[in-house]
Amino acid sequence: MTQTTTEHGYTADKEAYLLRLKRIEGQVRGIARMVEEDKYCIDVLTQVSAVNKALHAVSIGLLEEHIAHCVVGAANESQASGDPRAVNEKVQEATAAISRLLR
Repeated sequence: MTQTTTEHGYTADKEAYLLRLKRIEGQVRGIARMVEEDKYCIDVLTQVSAVNKALHAVSIGLLEEHIAHCVVGAANESQASGDPRAVNEKVQEATAAISRLLR
């Protein structure tokens, strides 16, 4: 049985994303430790804000990669086939992702 792998837009930067996510994971563990140790509310909230900002940066990077790779690829595919469905689907995915990020 042959296994096919799909290359995603972030594949080239996968290691960098994993590193950033591991740092964020460490920050979240640090916040939990702060709560366990009854640290000052504002200090905990400051760290929560930092995690949110870091996750937002990862999200924007992934979205940028999706548009540059997946949406552009679908546009090229649609242009070659004359069928706009592929690009319409990817644009809808990107729009939905942007909408979720803005909530």
